Amino acid sequence: MQKKELKKKLENQKKELRSMLERFAKEDDKPEGDWDTKFPKFDGGALEEAADEVEEFDSLRSIEHSLELKLKKTNKALEKIKKGTYGKCESCRADIKADRLEVVPEAETCKECTE
Repeated sequence: MQKKELKKKLENQKKELRSMLERFAKEDDKPEGDWDTKFPKFDGGALEEAADEVEEFDSLRSIEHSLELKLKKTNKALEKIKKGTYGKCESCRADIKADRLEVVPEAETCKECTE
């Protein structure tokens, strides 16, 4: 897969991640790239309903964190493409193999350094 195709894949991944996050979180300006899970609004309903909403909020926070991290790595990979440093391992500076980038286009390290 060529860098042009990987860039397209990263751009699509970015759109998808943002779309998923927008369903239950809002983007925060500070720090840049931060997202905050929307806290549920209570309508004065039953205590059980409130407890369920708080439990769901807690679950969504961990999902938000995972999606946010992947989005940051995706944005970082797109920046590297612009700078011409994409596909280089951040640890050993070797080229990251194409098959790894096809599966994990936002990869920051080669397989050897990841293990």
